Amino acid sequence: MSDLILHARGLTKRFGRQTALDSLDLAIHAGEVYALLGPNGAGKTTTINLFLGFLAPDGGSALVDGLDVQAEPLETKRRLAYLPEQVALYPALSGRENLKYFAALAGHDLDDSALAGFLDRAGLQREAHDRRAGTYSKGMRQKVGVALALAKGAQALLLDEPTSGLDPSASVEFSDLVQRLADNGAAVLMATHDLFRVKDTASRVGV
Repeated sequence: MSDLILHARGLTKRFGRQTALDSLDLAIHAGEVYALLGPNGAGKTTTINLFLGFLAPDGGSALVDGLDVQAEPLETKRRLAYLPEQVALYPALSGRENLKYFAALAGHDLDDSALAGFLDRAGLQREAHDRRAGTYSKGMRQKVGVALALAKGAQALLLDEPTSGLDPSASVEFSDLVQRLADNGAAVLMATHDLFRVKDTASRVGV
């Protein structure tokens, strides 16, 4: 069985007369952290959205664990976890309640012990598990997102500018989390401007 998890073959996307992505070929295997660098408008977020199935390609294909995203949208989403620049949580719910809700949407009914375990592994302090998410910092919201990736058993993690707006300590901590996910076999695609984190975290870099 192949360990190729994220695979773009001639992936192309146009918006009107503008070509945002032109015949991209990309292969990311289990355990790799691939950093996608480029200025705004270079097609980084478009690439992620094509893997998520939020956009349809104008040419080529995006595959997740060998499955075409357009042909198998639900199956490919089950294999993915997505962390945008701003992780959206329900502010009136606690971190534990948010995790339980989103895990249930993904088909995982978790008890309190399992929820606490995933939040612990993601590095969220115990005292914050039952605090309202509306009081969380960006770094704490991201940890709930990482906990969801762990709960889903996601084979691939898609990150869009994950360290933007984080202080240096939180940025280092988040990079350590990403590396642990990769060490556990996840394939990670990270769109970023953060060259320092790329140097510390990435297995490969695409520009």
